[in-house]
Amino acid sequence: MRVLGSLITDMASVPEAARLLEEGGYDGAFTAEISNDPFFPLVLAAEHSQRVQLMSSIAVAFARNPMTMANLAHDLNAYSEGRFVLGIGSQIKPHITKRMSMPWSKPAARMREFVLAMRAIWDNWYGGVPLDFRGEFYQHTLMTPMFVPKELSFGPPQVKVAAVGPLMTQVAGEVADGMIAHGFTTAKYLREVSLPALDKGLLKAGKSRSDFDICSPIMVVSGTTEEAMAANKQTVKTQLAFYGSTPAYKPVLDLHGWGDIQPELNTMSRAGQWMEMAELIEDDILNAFAVVAEPDKIATELNDRYGGLVDSWQCTYNHPDPDVQLSIIRQLQQG
Repeated sequence: MRVLGSLITDMASVPEAARLLEEGGYDGAFTAEISNDPFFPLVLAAEHSQRVQLMSSIAVAFARNPMTMANLAHDLNAYSEGRFVLGIGSQIKPHITKRMSMPWSKPAARMREFVLAMRAIWDNWYGGVPLDFRGEFYQHTLMTPMFVPKELSFGPPQVKVAAVGPLMTQVAGEVADGMIAHGFTTAKYLREVSLPALDKGLLKAGKSRSDFDICSPIMVVSGTTEEAMAANKQTVKTQLAFYGSTPAYKPVLDLHGWGDIQPELNTMSRAGQWMEMAELIEDDILNAFAVVAEPDKIATELNDRYGGLVDSWQCTYNHPDPDVQLSIIRQLQQG
């Protein structure tokens, strides 16, 4: 299992953070579009690293268009000498329409077309194929030499699509190079829902599972003391309650027979009862979504539960001792 470390930090800290991730044995580094732009930190990370893969996880696709995203991804991949992976996601309707003020409809079909449109643009830039993409949501039919990038030696970047539901997962399998599973995903859901949908997409595209990367920010509850373990447990329960309040993620709870708590969590979230929501996340729910283990057992537990399901782990636990953290990483990398 490959291990990716977080670059979700302030811009001034990115150069040192990237250096430490590379020295710490990580395979890659990822950013996220939360309270900061996901791409700017990766420019700095590319400048201050030589080996690690650099991934946006995720950038919101529907806040942009295929041309602007294709250009961003090209520039980052060229500047990092082929180390960039474009991780994109749809977000949910309220954020797209109310926060981003962008159109929303048929998210899986729109994502499929978004990726295919980018690939058509890259085919023009890297292969000279005339640009003539005409879809339901996007049309790209004009490209003059002035707008074709000059540095083309590293080719197009890999694309990973974030997915939870079967339709988006099938799209990821069909048009992307990998899938980014949501943190609110269990091994049971991956095995019984995600993989069958993914196989449909791979089959449609004539691709093999061995050529496809499943990446996941599997949650971990751990700590060096009982107090640290308890604090980490509370943090993860709060995060799970937040995710569980989202109607789009209810099917994950339904699979386990916990769907009844979703409307209650949603009502509490509307009332701003964030801390109280965590009380609804009982230990059986916590243990399904998160690996709860002492630091020296984390790698074993992750491999036992997710081996064969997840290819890359977006690291969600950092031990204060760098040597212990490196040991966890090496154990995961060796399987």
